Parts: sequence; C-alpha cells; structure tokens
Amino acid sequence: EVWANLYGLTGEREHLELIERYDRRRFFDPLVAGEDVLTNMHMNTTIPEVHGAARAWEVTGDARWRQIVDAYWRSGVTERGYYITGGQTNGEVWSPPNALSARLGFRTQEHCTVYNMMRLADYLLRWSDDPRYADYWERNLWNGILAQQHPDTGMIAYFLPLYAGAEKVWGSPTDDFWCCHGSLVQAHTMYADNIWFAHAGGVTLSQYIPSELAWAQDGVPVTLQMEHDAQLKSHHRPDSLAYTVRVQAAQPVEFSLRLRVPWWVSAAAQVTVNGEPHAAAEPSSYVEMRRTWRDDTVHIMLPKALVAVPLPDEPHTFGFMDGPVVLAGLNAAAPSDRPQRPAHSEKTYPNYRISGIALTGDPAEPGTFLIPDDEREWTYWRGDYRTRGQAKDIRLIPLHEVRDEVYTVYFSVS
Repeated sequence: EVWANLYGLTGEREHLELIERYDRRRFFDPLVAGEDVLTNMHMNTTIPEVHGAARAWEVTGDARWRQIVDAYWRSGVTERGYYITGGQTNGEVWSPPNALSARLGFRTQEHCTVYNMMRLADYLLRWSDDPRYADYWERNLWNGILAQQHPDTGMIAYFLPLYAGAEKVWGSPTDDFWCCHGSLVQAHTMYADNIWFAHAGGVTLSQYIPSELAWAQDGVPVTLQMEHDAQLKSHHRPDSLAYTVRVQAAQPVEFSLRLRVPWWVSAAAQVTVNGEPHAAAEPSSYVEMRRTWRDDTVHIMLPKALVAVPLPDEPHTFGFMDGPVVLAGLNAAAPSDRPQRPAHSEKTYPNYRISGIALTGDPAEPGTFLIPDDEREWTYWRGDYRTRGQAKDIRLIPLHEVRDEVYTVYFSVS
C-alpha cells in the first residue's frame, strides 16, 4: 500500500515496479480462483497485503488488483461468516468457513484485524456505494474498536474473548507495547474519513457519529451538523435511536442529502424535513432527499429491537444485540486475581467455563425473557437488560462497557 501511495504521487516506473515486487502470486492467484487459502492463515498478514491491492487498483487501474480485493472479501466475510461482534479469528488465524464454535476461545478477535478489516470495508464502500460495507464498519466500531479499549484507562485489549466466563486482559501503561497499541491509535483517527461522503450531486451521512461538515455545493458554502437526539422526554428507554441533521447554506442551493438506513432497523425509519414526513427506505440502503436547502432540519428515527444472533454452526447458541450493540451477560463469578499477563502469552488461561450459561426462552422473541434494567441515569439512557424467568437471573450490559467484570457473550438458548 505504501508503494502504491508513492506511485500515485510520482507516477514513476520504478515505484510501479515496487508494487509488482510485492505481488504475492502464490497467495493472490488461488484466492482469485476461488480456493480457500485463508483458513488457518495469519489474518493480519493478509489484510495489509489486500490493502496494497486495493490502493494498487486505484492508482493503476489494473482490474486484477480489484479482483483480488473482491475475492478476499468474498472468502473472508461473505462465505466465511463472523462472530456477532463482526470479528473473526482465534489465535490470530482465520477460522474455517462458518465453523466458529470450535474456535470460540480466549484469543478471539485480535484488535488489529478489526481495524484493518474496517479499512478494507472503507475501500469497498467508496468504490461501490454499497451501504452494507458501512453496516460492517459500524458493527465493528461498537463491538471491536470501542469494546477493546478500557473506558476509564484507555488501555487496549489485544483480544476480545467471547466464551462463557471471559475476562478482558488489558495492556499495561508501561510493561506492554503490542501491535494493537498502534492500531488503537490509528483506529481513532478514522472518524473524519468515514462519517460523511460526497456522492454525485450531494453528500451522504454514512455513520451516526455527532459531527459537523463544512463543504461547498456548486460553490455555495454549506454546513451540516449531526447530533444525537437522546429522546429524554420518553417515559421509558426508547426503542429507537434518533438523530438530527441541521443544514445551513450561505444561499439557497439544490443538492441531494442521503442518510444510511442501517441493517438493524426493526421497522421503517421515520424521516422528516422541517417536520414534514419523507418517504422511508429499506434496511441497508439510503434514504435520499433532493431539494433546495437553505436553513433546514432533518430528523431521522431508527427503530431497533433486541435480536438473538446464532453462531453460524451452532443454531442453539446465541448472542444478543440491541440495535448495533452486542450485549454481554455478567457472570456471578468475581474477576480472577491472576496477574495481568500479556494477552498473547501461552500462560494466559483465565476463568474458562466450558459449560456456559443456559437460558430458557424463544430466540425469535428475546424481549420476552430479556427486559430493560436500570434504564435511566441522570440525563442519559442506559443500555442494560436483565433476564426474566430463569433459574438464576443475570444482568446484561453493552459489551463495550465491560471493564474488569467476568462476562459471557454466547448463551445456550432453549
């Protein structure tokens, strides 16, 4: 990717030769031919190589580079599946296609792979304008990037264990410096490049992250401000996420404003422009408003619901999501008093509960056995739930809020 960037700047033949020298045909050729060359391969070796192919396609126009990228995504994501978090791997290597249960351990989801797959999704989103890549990016942001950084100390978790009775192992401020420390810093520089995108004739809001965009349409300065609407007047925690976009133009100007409708919406999104209803759109698509803008307000409400998501090869083993956010059940066990060894150490064997936690209920209707818990605190809504009607009830909180608690992501549900 570095050599492709250099060639894009200089256009010199010697820099094109550098790209070609890093063309690993023994990997790329069978990948494009449809062979499964990823299983058991070190994941974070291959993703940067495919970043290079992506950038090489942009600067050379050689269709083979694009074929490599498309084949990698198809093999690594579309045909292979991923955990409820969006992550893959155990012990840093690719799992077999749709065979994740046997590798559900305490070294799942290396942080670097989450970050680099999000970068690859960004390439594909910009090329294709397909909002499914933005959906993937969002899922990994909430349940990878944010879930693997300690909310208080800022320390990184090299892996994100997803088995029953897991604990996150946090890096030390002075004793560790893993590759994931670097990707953590890189990950939090991505927001400005992934919230807003230009499209033909307008601008697209891709990620619902509070932000302000200053740009120009046909030479007219335009400012767009996106804010989260907490819906604080609701009597109970809203079953939707809501956002407001304020559009201010220096003078009336016509353009298209598109908002992504995420995959997780449970009903039609409700969109208004200056209080007037606008037609909705399907999940994993865009709702588009083409009009003359001056000083206008757009409001979008995205209905959400609890859903149970099975492991691809274990139909009775489920995790739970509330909109884009994965939930973690808090175990009764106290955190272990073991020293915080490096997360990749061979001696790191935390509290490993093979038996897991069994829940009784209808996975198609998780709201019948998971109910809101401690829903309001001061001026914000909490994302907590608790089980109901179980032999021993537990509390569930967003996975990205787990600090040092013992937790479980996947449950046996009958």
